[in-house]
Amino acid sequence: MTPFGHILQRVVESTPNAIGGAFAASDGEMVDSYSTIDQHDWAVLTAHYGVVMAHINSAFGTWHFGGPEYFIAEHRKVDVVVHAVDSGYFALMALTTPANLGVALAHLRAAASQLRKAMA
Repeated sequence: MTPFGHILQRVVESTPNAIGGAFAASDGEMVDSYSTIDQHDWAVLTAHYGVVMAHINSAFGTWHFGGPEYFIAEHRKVDVVVHAVDSGYFALMALTTPANLGVALAHLRAAASQLRKAMA
């Protein structure tokens, strides 16, 4: 497992109801991940949220607000938190509902900082 994978494993295992974490490039291609679900399903979920992050970055860039730090998507059975890392890379964590999104965001924010340092 890479240093990125270790960071993701720690954040998933320390966050109640988390089912996976991913570190991915701006096109949604995973650099590394850790999840408790099917790896293909996890890669597809990560790729789709990479597209969403790219659209949000594009929209905010158009409005000159700067890129988003994070966004949260709440669904019936799963919640997804996506956090910018650096240079277009992002970290993602999915959690089964009900999830404490405040705790999830705090843990993912810390993981994004660790991923940023590991990129250097």
